[in-house]
Amino acid sequence: MAIEETRWGILYCPKGRSSKQREKIQRVLNDRQVQYDFVQSESTDSVERLMTMLIHNGYKTIIIMGGDSALNDAVNCLMKEEKQVRETIALGVIPNGVMNDFARYWDFKEGNLEQTVDWLVKRRVRPVDLGCIRYTNKKGEQCHRYFLNCINIGLIADVMNMRRQTRSVLGSRTLSFIVSFFLMIFHRMDYKMHVKINADTVNRKIMTMCVGSGPGYGQTPNAVPYNGLLDVSLVYQTGILQVFAGLWLLVTGRFLNHHSVHPYRTREIQVEEAKHAMVSIDGRLMGTPVGAYQINVEQEVINFLIPD
Repeated sequence: MAIEETRWGILYCPKGRSSKQREKIQRVLNDRQVQYDFVQSESTDSVERLMTMLIHNGYKTIIIMGGDSALNDAVNCLMKEEKQVRETIALGVIPNGVMNDFARYWDFKEGNLEQTVDWLVKRRVRPVDLGCIRYTNKKGEQCHRYFLNCINIGLIADVMNMRRQTRSVLGSRTLSFIVSFFLMIFHRMDYKMHVKINADTVNRKIMTMCVGSGPGYGQTPNAVPYNGLLDVSLVYQTGILQVFAGLWLLVTGRFLNHHSVHPYRTREIQVEEAKHAMVSIDGRLMGTPVGAYQINVEQEVINFLIPD
């Protein structure tokens, strides 16, 4: 049976076992007489399977009720489809994750379901960019992965991984980041990197590099996810006191003011070498690619529902 054009497919990614959040969103949707079908992910691996099901069943509006990682899974699934299929689908988000940075960029707030649904109902569509990392895995296979928000390489990738674990215990977004960063000072603080950005070649020790199509958890605050460009923040090796100064600037939205932060704007980055540096994509640890890898941007390839 054909799906009505106006019916939403909602992929719900719960943060815990409580059903209260699901009941609340269903009540808000029913109050606004939204036609929808609900599917619930059981694990990280099930998001792409359920997303594929929604696409192939003909839903033209697919809403992810989850965080940055769930959105990442959704866009990577959508990018496997032919262009003519992707162009008929609008992707939206109801923030419900450990990290909701991309949703926050558009002013979608986790505690304001009613406003979020009201905006989504208006179906204002904006094509947005996706960044893409192309790399070789440990099996020698050529792989690629898309991202909406950012890629972190080095120290912050470790922090982001730990932050996901501490957020579930501490609750606070800022507090979990501070605690994670404090714990990470006992780990390796710099990585030998060889990076080509535009006409520049950087070959030195770097603490962390963020490549953002979006806000990058405060590290690429000027990035715009529809201008066909990537913002890059390189943080050079610095002293421990300067690390905490940088942390303060990060949580107060002034990260680029730190003297050890070197910003760039580009369409492509070539990472020739980043030994032992972990990589995270949209807040989820990916691991360490083998050898050199490339990061570029594909302009306006996903239709995204934005506020009025």
